[in-house]
Amino acid sequence: MTKKYQVGEVVSGKVTGVQPYGAFVALDEETQGLVHISEITYGYVKEVSEFLSVGQEIEVKVLEVDEKAGKISLSIRALQERPATVRKDEKPKKSLQARVDEHDAEGFNSLKDKLQEWINKSGQ
Repeated sequence: MTKKYQVGEVVSGKVTGVQPYGAFVALDEETQGLVHISEITYGYVKEVSEFLSVGQEIEVKVLEVDEKAGKISLSIRALQERPATVRKDEKPKKSLQARVDEHDAEGFNSLKDKLQEWINKSGQ
């Protein structure tokens, strides 16, 4: 690494390789980093090649620098705005019994009503 890259720094680079686990990005003539598949974007990424291609110029954020190993971890996702989380209506959760009582009361009542009739028939 000729240039010292700092964690948190935002730099431009060129995609030099695409693998199933991420993409390699050249930051300068001698320095290359990896954007792991989990750091490409928010949400699920099935194929890296759906988002990045060799030769593409991209902006990345430096997440980690391991000078001993000569590795730099990069992120595109860190430069994106986090999507709003979709929240379900905040309803109090009901117990299973409460849901059964609410939705299936008629079904159980009809069996309850039939029970006496069945008992009477079985005694004949």
